Amino acid sequence: MAWDDGLTAYDFGPQHPMAPVRVELTMALSRDLGVLDAAGVGLLDVEPASDELLALVHDPAYIEAVKRAGRTMEPDDAHMLGTPDNPVFKNMHDASALISGASVAAARAVWSGECAHAANIAGGLHHAMRGNAWGFCVYNDPALAIAWLLEQGAKRIAYVDVDVHHGDGVQKAFYNDPRVLTISLHESPATLFPGTGQASETGGPDAEGYAVNVALPAGTGDTGWHRAFDAVVPPLLHEFQPEILVTQQGCDTHALDPLANLTLSVDGQRRAYTELHKLAQKTAGGRWLLFGGGGYGLVHVVPRAWTHLLGEAAGHPIHPDTETPQSWRDFVRRRTGELAPLYMTDGRDVSFEPFENGYDPGDPVDRAIHATRTAVFPSHGIDPSL
Repeated sequence: MAWDDGLTAYDFGPQHPMAPVRVELTMALSRDLGVLDAAGVGLLDVEPASDELLALVHDPAYIEAVKRAGRTMEPDDAHMLGTPDNPVFKNMHDASALISGASVAAARAVWSGECAHAANIAGGLHHAMRGNAWGFCVYNDPALAIAWLLEQGAKRIAYVDVDVHHGDGVQKAFYNDPRVLTISLHESPATLFPGTGQASETGGPDAEGYAVNVALPAGTGDTGWHRAFDAVVPPLLHEFQPEILVTQQGCDTHALDPLANLTLSVDGQRRAYTELHKLAQKTAGGRWLLFGGGGYGLVHVVPRAWTHLLGEAAGHPIHPDTETPQSWRDFVRRRTGELAPLYMTDGRDVSFEPFENGYDPGDPVDRAIHATRTAVFPSHGIDPSL
């Protein structure tokens, strides 16, 4: 795992929903439950990404603009710095470059064979564009990790994004590159930022079918979400056979998240991590590079969800009925003034009926599944029909 305490310096200020305490609480819960001390788990050295490395996905002029804004604290409208979503903060470049460097360190560890799985839980900043900040994201660390892997000679990389928001920055970076299959399951752009991610967005002329979008209706919960995931993601990954699976696990799909409208539980999110792990084993030779992402239920959602994620990646999954440690609850109270959740579960059953058992055109989730399969499956030689 790539970790440095400096990763919590990515901080837009006390009124911003992306508070670094969510990562701090995740690391504390993971430690208290023994995830970070499990056999085979180690911490990777982390260094800030250099300007040359960042330039794999960002314009040099934008990198300079980020540095300047972090020194002067002045907004830069041309680069979307100083907006309500992306306020300027002191040493913004340094904090952002460290997150990107951590993600590349994780990619390097997996690519070199140092480890089969590697995580940067502070990463997953999937909205940042080549020349501007966007959606709480300054530098696009998942895109940078993928670009670095391509530089090393990777020929097939799959990126699966389960954040509630469309993974627009990563999609755009590789929209016309058939070496990268991007799959995003997200709330419909009709009801949520960033307003992109329709099933019709399928890739550029040289990569038709290599951008995959499942736009789910507001209100979709565990059952519908997993029905959609199961109907789209495994068939594509089995056909594509990536050399490495890269995933972004934004946990803002939860019903308690204040910024979005899906209604998953921690149990549904936990199942998603289990399924992604299985797919890494079955389709990518076990090579799995994973990142955090969005998630604004700072106490009740993010720490539990991402501790489940880290436990899964470590090969020591945490049973849902596990009690949260009293030491962690005390820390939460001291750190935030809030009462911590008592268990690692929301008590939900996450069963679903597979889409292949029957398509219901009256169900908006099924319509979203059908639209995606129809748009991209033929490009991969897969029959989209039941």
